[in-house]
Amino acid sequence: MVGGGQPAPEPVDSGGEPGVAKLRTLLVTPAARGLGVGAELVNRVLSFARSAGYTRVTLWTNTTQSSARRIYEAAGFTLTSEDPRHSFGHDLLGQDWTLDLAPVTAASTR
Repeated sequence: MVGGGQPAPEPVDSGGEPGVAKLRTLLVTPAARGLGVGAELVNRVLSFARSAGYTRVTLWTNTTQSSARRIYEAAGFTLTSEDPRHSFGHDLLGQDWTLDLAPVTAASTR
């Protein structure tokens, strides 16, 4: 295995919104980085989210993850907020990203 991506529905009872999926994990092994694996994983997650009827995908990352942030931006995500956080034993600048999904139509699948 060279990588994995995990979409998860945002639980409504924990303050999440119906129809919103969260990209929780994007992991590509060091040997596979730079080969387009991360972008392909994100594309597959987004394809799944669309086919499952989600209208939006959100994710959290931090500014140290520059390669992942480039992948998210290329996939159409937009940065919606930044705030300092203490995570993984370090002071980081956390970022929330959002992508509104276009509904799947017969014309878009041709």
